[in-house]
Amino acid sequence: MRASLINYGLILVMAFGVAACGGDHDDLDQYINEVKARPGGRIEPLPEITPYGAFTYIADVQGLRSPFVPDTPQATGGAVGGTRPDPDRSREYLEGFPLDTLSMVGTLFIGDTQYGLVQSATDGLIHRVVPGNYMGQNDGRITAITDSEITLVEIISDGIGGYIERDAAVGLSD
Repeated sequence: MRASLINYGLILVMAFGVAACGGDHDDLDQYINEVKARPGGRIEPLPEITPYGAFTYIADVQGLRSPFVPDTPQATGGAVGGTRPDPDRSREYLEGFPLDTLSMVGTLFIGDTQYGLVQSATDGLIHRVVPGNYMGQNDGRITAITDSEITLVEIISDGIGGYIERDAAVGLSD
């Protein structure tokens, strides 16, 4: 008995819901008729498409550069024998860390030699470096150490088979 009352109640609610969906759409019909009564506009013609012209490439006869060989002297010079990392050089400890995870924490003078003190974020150890040492993952060779930063030159790929040198620095952390 109770279940049938619930079913009748649900049917009654659904009937009211369906009845509420209907209604007067005179304003909508009037707007549609106004839009249909407007005069149509002029449509611009499509632009004329020019036909494709085939090009036969013969480098030797026409004296043109091959499109498959880079034309920048830097790229060809780097790929042939310019700047490139030394694969036979033994790697130093600080080359195992990305340059942005290393921070300079100070300098140290022992005799006439100025050392840079570098801390790695992953192990927290402090390492002494001098110009000529390497650090960072891009073959970064230290060129100078000042009281505020360690400057180095990295060798990075130029993306087309060669390598270029890029200046970088690790500043004194606060």
